[in-house]
Amino acid sequence: MSDSQLPLLLIAAGGTGGHMFPAQALAEAMVRRGWRVKLSTDARGARYAGGFPHVVEVEEVSSATFARGGALSRLAVPFRILGGIFSATMRNISDRPNVVVGFGGYPTIPALSSAWVLRVPRAIHEQNGVMGKVNRIFAKRVSAFACGTWPTDLPPGVEGVHIGNPVRGAVLERHGAPYIPPGDYPMSILVIGGSQGARVLSEVVPEALSLLPDRIRGLLRVSHQARPEDLKRVVAAYAEAGIEADVQSFFRDVPRRLADCQLVISRSGASSVADISVVGRPSILIPYAAATGDHQTANARGLVDAGAAILVPESAATPESLAEQVALVLDNPGGALHMAQSALGYGIPDATERLVAIVEELAGYTS
Repeated sequence: MSDSQLPLLLIAAGGTGGHMFPAQALAEAMVRRGWRVKLSTDARGARYAGGFPHVVEVEEVSSATFARGGALSRLAVPFRILGGIFSATMRNISDRPNVVVGFGGYPTIPALSSAWVLRVPRAIHEQNGVMGKVNRIFAKRVSAFACGTWPTDLPPGVEGVHIGNPVRGAVLERHGAPYIPPGDYPMSILVIGGSQGARVLSEVVPEALSLLPDRIRGLLRVSHQARPEDLKRVVAAYAEAGIEADVQSFFRDVPRRLADCQLVISRSGASSVADISVVGRPSILIPYAAATGDHQTANARGLVDAGAAILVPESAATPESLAEQVALVLDNPGGALHMAQSALGYGIPDATERLVAIVEELAGYTS
């Protein structure tokens, strides 16, 4: 069978890891099942495309959001969106997808709009407990609505299916990796802030860890993902505290570091929560206070209620309060092990396969 005869899935996702990582997981699974896959995203999203299978064709659409730029730029947004819809419709007429799946963000508008115009089967996957603006617009215009976090605040008349958040293959390979509880030996802490809003972690975490008792602080090995503009300051803070730390603006091996750590300190973006739960690690979650609709607090709620995570609101995230919570985990091996097991129990490692089943059902395919 030639490539042009293979079923085609068009994936559309905005330019953040929260959208792109579950999109990558679906792309990996569909390529393995013999589908052609295209990715429609913007320049920010294209930065993440290197992790997709090499056979995935990337279609870059112009960025169009009302949230950034000056007045003239915002005035041009509707015209850029209309131009994107027209271009996507022309492309999809010449190479018609069997299914279109949107993961949220403005770059999904052209793909989902063209699918609606051409009556192509289409679905949305919403990662967060509070819906994004674009997904809310299209919620009643798709054939299936999959939810990564439950409950999700769905519009009246929209029936969602809770499938969990798909995780990349590199994360899934470490599902249930053995957890070594904290003890009198080197202990690893992973600090990740997601693609936005990590400044508070860079300001608070190094000082918090410096306040820990000597018997704990001397055993720490920290991996801290910080914004480029914060790197020097964070490196200096750890050095001054005498804590061994690897500080980078982007870790390409987060799954390995996640599997190796005793504790995660993180924002509660949907993908981060999914990764933590699939691998099964204790966590301290500090939701991004400026997140739309406070969706990061909604994302964290399931892990917290399961006894797998400690929630620290950003307004309460002082070095002293955070040091107290870190010590609570690292000084209690039995409790830390229980948190790891609870995280694993909360995770949905087959979320990708559940989304694959939705795609195949929309296409009229059965496994």
